[in-house]
Amino acid sequence: MSPETYAQVSNLVIPTATVIYLLAMMAHALEWGMGRAVAVKAAVEQPAEVLVGSSSAGAQDVAVPAGAASVAGGAGGDGGSERSAAASRIGVMLTWLGFVLHFVGVLTRGLAADRVPWGNMYEFTITSSLAVAAVYLVFVHRYKLQWLGLGVTLVVAATLGLATLLLYTPAGPLVPALHSYWLVIHVSAAAISGGAFTVGALISILYLLKSRAERGVLAGGSMSESMKRLPSAEAMDGTAYKVLAFAFPLWTFGVLVAGPIWAEYAWGRYWGWDPKEVWALVTWVVYAAYLHARATAGWRGRPAAIIAIVGWLVFVFDFVGVNLLVSGLHSYSGV
Repeated sequence: MSPETYAQVSNLVIPTATVIYLLAMMAHALEWGMGRAVAVKAAVEQPAEVLVGSSSAGAQDVAVPAGAASVAGGAGGDGGSERSAAASRIGVMLTWLGFVLHFVGVLTRGLAADRVPWGNMYEFTITSSLAVAAVYLVFVHRYKLQWLGLGVTLVVAATLGLATLLLYTPAGPLVPALHSYWLVIHVSAAAISGGAFTVGALISILYLLKSRAERGVLAGGSMSESMKRLPSAEAMDGTAYKVLAFAFPLWTFGVLVAGPIWAEYAWGRYWGWDPKEVWALVTWVVYAAYLHARATAGWRGRPAAIIAIVGWLVFVFDFVGVNLLVSGLHSYSGV
């Protein structure tokens, strides 16, 4: 096929993938919406208790009675209805379909331009959102993260929609500064780690919601069916840590090692305090603080979740805000 044909295929497939992600989001929204309030009373008199979200430096969450913890815990929760579980499965299947179409769209964009498909803001956006979906699907297979589907499909669909409507740029050649194999190393590492940062932030947000629901159970309240389907707060805290521990060294290598090497090749200096470089470093510092606090001070639970969310917000500003609001050497690209 000709480059024009590849470009047409990409321009058709990317919006189609967006629609499929939206359908997946609707399926997951239906999954959550099917939940009805279920009274889960705290049985203080039970001798056995399960400590949920415990930590070592006083930054723990709550102690949930064993009976309540068995309902709240687990990958899907024992209290979920069959229809809710079916909606979850449909959501994951649609996410896989959207991912395949999304991948085809990114691939054909690269074939249309006869280069790697991340030479501008539009291309980096569709590639990084593909990385978000890929990281999610890998962790669905490994850690049963179906419960994260609503947040992931919302983020990916919104990102693709904004890219198509506001950031689209016709396929074309690279600017001279981007002609380097370091482009592949630097940007691919940034995209994958950015996808993991996004997944980690979504898990941290749900962690805060679940830990609040567990505290409500201790106060004698009820927990919605959708909250019961989530894993325990402790389990989500550990999963967020695994995701971010995977992303941090990749970001370190791709952005703070490969990036400066590429900068020296393109601009004749390794580091020049360009706004993009500064915010990439700030992102690294926040996630370094997250991992350091967990390893040395024993920060877990709510404090760690807040740092993870702040880190993601800094990453988003580095990815979007710097390019749109600040003029610098990276203004022509998304990286």
